[in-house]
This record gives sequence, C-alpha cells and structure tokens, in this order.
Amino acid sequence: MIPEAHSVAESVFRQESGRIAATLIRISGSFDRAEEAMQEAFASALASWPERGIPQNPAAWITAAAHRKLIDRSRREKTHLDHEDSIRYHAETVTPPAGHNLNDDQQDMHLQDDRLRLIFTCCHPALRPEAQVSLTLKTLGGLTTAEIAKSFFIPEATVAQRIVRAKRKIEEARIPYEVPSAERLPERLAAVRAVIYLIFNEGYLSTAGDRLIRTDLCAEAIRLARVLCELLIDVPENQGLLALMLLHDSRRDARANAAGELVPLEEQDRSLWHRGQIYEGLRLVEQALKAGAAGPFQIQAAIAAVHAEAVIAGETDWAQIAALYGELQRFQPSAVISLNRAVAIAMSEGLEKGLELIDSLQAAPEFQSYYLYHAARADILRRIGNYAEALKDYRLALALAGNSVEQRYLQRRISELILFG
Repeated sequence: MIPEAHSVAESVFRQESGRIAATLIRISGSFDRAEEAMQEAFASALASWPERGIPQNPAAWITAAAHRKLIDRSRREKTHLDHEDSIRYHAETVTPPAGHNLNDDQQDMHLQDDRLRLIFTCCHPALRPEAQVSLTLKTLGGLTTAEIAKSFFIPEATVAQRIVRAKRKIEEARIPYEVPSAERLPERLAAVRAVIYLIFNEGYLSTAGDRLIRTDLCAEAIRLARVLCELLIDVPENQGLLALMLLHDSRRDARANAAGELVPLEEQDRSLWHRGQIYEGLRLVEQALKAGAAGPFQIQAAIAAVHAEAVIAGETDWAQIAALYGELQRFQPSAVISLNRAVAIAMSEGLEKGLELIDSLQAAPEFQSYYLYHAARADILRRIGNYAEALKDYRLALALAGNSVEQRYLQRRISELILFG
C-alpha cells in the first residue's frame, strides 16, 4: 500500500488536468468525452497506484489511460446504429487514420500546443465573451464552477449553464480545434489575451480558499503567454501581457510571510523579489512600447515596471503611476481603474484629494460587493488618522472578502485600529 498515491493523484490533477484535458479534447473532439475519460483515468489511478506503485510519469500514465478509455468508448458506440452519424464523427477523431501517427499533428500546424489550441477554440467568435472565459477557466484553468461564479459575482447555476451551452455550441457547430490561420489571428487575439490574464489573476489572487497564490495557474498563464509571443513575435500587446505577468509574479515570495499572512506591497521585503523575472519584464515593456502602439496590457505592464524599479517603497513614482492609470482609462474606462488612479493620486498629490476621488466612485454598481474598494478607502482613512471611519470600511471589506488569507490581513488591521486607534 502506498499512502502517498492519493496525494500524488491530487497533485497531478491540480497541476496537469488542464494539459491532459486539452490533449484529450484534441483526440476526441468532445469536451464531455474528454472530461469523462479523464475522470475515469484518475479513478483507475486511485485504484491501481496504491497496489502497483506510482508510475514514473503519473501525468503520462493518466493521459494514456484516458486515451484508452476514449478508444474503448468509441468502439462500443460503433455497435449502436441509431447513433451512426455521431459515431462516425467521434471515431474519426479518436482513432487516427491508417498510417497516421499522432505526432504527425506537429507537422500539420506551425504551432503544437494543445492548451493554446484549446484557448483559441474556447475563444471562437461564435461563443459569447462570458462563455469563452467561463469555459476556458473551467477546462484549462482547472477552476471549479463555484470559483468561477465567485470571481464574476454571479450565481453558480448561471456559470454551469454557460459552460454547458458553450460546449454544445462547439460540438454542434464543429468548431475546429486549432490555432487559426495567420490572417484570422488578430480578431481572436484580444479574447485569448484576456483569458490568459484571467487565469493568471485567479492564480495571483485566488478568489476563494485558504491560499493567497496558486503558483500552478500563474506559471501556466505565463507559459501560454510565452507561446503566444513565439507565435506572433511582432505584436506588442502580447509582449505587454507577458511582461505584466512576469513583473507581478516576481513578487510572489514576498507577498506572504512565514505564517502565510498577506504582506502589502509597501511592507514587502524587496530582496525576495525575483530579479530575473523583473529584468525580463522590464526589457519586454521597453521593447513593446518602442513599437509605438501602446495598448492596455503594455500600460499595465508599465505601471508594474514603475513599482519594480523602486528599490524601497518610499521611492515609488506615484505621480507617474497616476498618469499611466489616466492613460489606461482611455482604453478601458472602468470604475476599478478609476479607483486605482485615485489611490495613486492620494499617494502623490495628497491623501485628502485621493479620498475625494474614491468617495466620488462610491455609487458605482460594481463596488457594492467589491471588497477592495472598501479596503482602499479604509487604508486612506487610516493614513489620514480617521480611525473610526477606517474601522467601518475595514469591516465592510472583511465581510466581502472571500480568501481567508486576505480576511486575516483585514482582521489584523481591524485589531490594530481597535488597540491603537
């Protein structure tokens, strides 16, 4: 009996399920069949590994087992004549033609990456944007339906319906599972970049649970952005996206202390920041901006670069950050960007002026359940010395925060104000 078999299977599922699912979807042409085969393969692993030992490459074992289950299912269905059309379609995709090697797929496309193909499939224009994001986060990001629902502030049932409809649309419309041709790439890139960044964001700041960071999701999003840059090397926004994620990810070891508690940016030990990622991110930002076609990801990367260049928090050029947020608003007018700009103005032009701007945003519908709005307002009030008002906003933020690490940080601020306020 190997007690660690279960934990290894869980780890493989958490870290590799997106890659395995992408491969199985390419083979089967069906999201549902791929998901079912993968679940059966993991069930087989839990039954087999404790007795026979953990294979040298558990992910490859799961992929091979799931592939065999797809083939077995296809063979069984061939006997049901009333499903003949469906069987023909799936049999063609599950069973390669005679003389065809699965590796030949690498020669059919200028890029061999099942996960990137899956993102482009999920981001097909035939699907609504919200369905694109939900399906990608569920299939490739490995998020649960509940986690996706929480990140979008919508009911879980709504997300589940979106995912079901999107999968049905892809299958019924026979949407090709491929990276589109060069001339069709531009119309799909914006959605693809948005989805990759959403995957990163969920890893960088988990919406729920007891972990602040999911490093597996951050790493996967960065890897996909690298592939995107290799695919289209002259698109500055792709470089901006990669630079933004590298610069954020460079701080991961400083964002929580040894006790697992959140450490805000200004209190972080900057010697823990990963200099290699910072250098690469800064180089990418500079390279992208030189192209003279600034876009939202490049501007956000430039903001992250300003933070990265400050040796200590007190040297942060908040005026430049406020100006960059102003520029970003031209591309993406939103209450959240206005809030970030207001904070930057508070730090550069005066706390009272920043607070006025924050208060002017209070009626924005998205802030009614957005804990960061209340946390930002509380922080400015605390710096001003208005502890009573700050306490109210920290408590509002605490009531809305979903991640237990952030909840503990907010609780610490509340306790400090009660003790020393």
